[in-house]
Amino acid sequence: MSSSLRFPASDAFLVSRNLLLFLVALPLVPSASAQGRVDCNSLSSHILHRPVRYCVLLPPGYESDSNKKFPALYFLHGLGENEQTLLRSGGWGLIEDLRQQHKIGDFIMVAPEGDASFFINSADGRDRYSDFFLSEFIPYVEAHYRLIRDRKSRGVTGLSMGGYGALRSAFAHPEVFSSVSAQSAALITESPQQMNADLRDAGPLSRLLGGVFGNPINVPHWRANSPLDLARQNRAQIKFQSIYINCGAQDEYGFAEGADKLHRQLVAEGIRHEYHLYPGGHSAEYFLSHLGETIEFHWHAFAASDKMIRTK
Repeated sequence: MSSSLRFPASDAFLVSRNLLLFLVALPLVPSASAQGRVDCNSLSSHILHRPVRYCVLLPPGYESDSNKKFPALYFLHGLGENEQTLLRSGGWGLIEDLRQQHKIGDFIMVAPEGDASFFINSADGRDRYSDFFLSEFIPYVEAHYRLIRDRKSRGVTGLSMGGYGALRSAFAHPEVFSSVSAQSAALITESPQQMNADLRDAGPLSRLLGGVFGNPINVPHWRANSPLDLARQNRAQIKFQSIYINCGAQDEYGFAEGADKLHRQLVAEGIRHEYHLYPGGHSAEYFLSHLGETIEFHWHAFAASDKMIRTK
């Protein structure tokens, strides 16, 4: 499988027409079994100089015990989506069902709006999303909700573009996150030089990627944010993280090749992780089919950390 850029010029990178139509057709509310509360609001960012929307998904236990603090799982959405992805897709209802089935316990999910940032600072320095996320957003959320302010109780997960952002954030800052997962992460295995050649006739795609990575691609910036490069540079630290990756074997954008490359690199470096290459493409159906095991993975990581703390 080749990971060469095969995006039609009429598409906005990961958002194919079929995926958009599917997302529009999805229910806009969580399932009837959901018992938690959802807070959606916006933060006026001093770093980004604009308001950033977010949703916080609170478990039932948040209301019943006003003294209890909870772990936090940050969810980073895919391109063309927003902070309400879990609500619009039915993912929040699925998570509540897992809780009612006692497959997971209580933790808080936090979903910020990321636009088309890939959740990193842009190459030209104009859009400092990573700085916002780490230095402004997480402290803001921890100050306004009862969260455990410790890396062992922080995880980050993402889909597609958000999967790239989750891996990049966790591998660049292992001191912040103890667990990370990515579904169909936008891991492009082409070199920046190959990408520049592909992007010359890519139309809107060239402008979209150029706004984040530079046009032509800023090579030092690209490598400084590459999850594969960061995993290699920080391998001594990420050995202590819980890492989960899955991707569809028939992913239309070739991201299975990137996922497999990261998997093989982690194996070679002796870094424990969970990796699955499942049948399926780059679609909402695939995401929802494997969301449950992703959420369970993070709950087990939180629970193991809590047990270790209690036994000290």
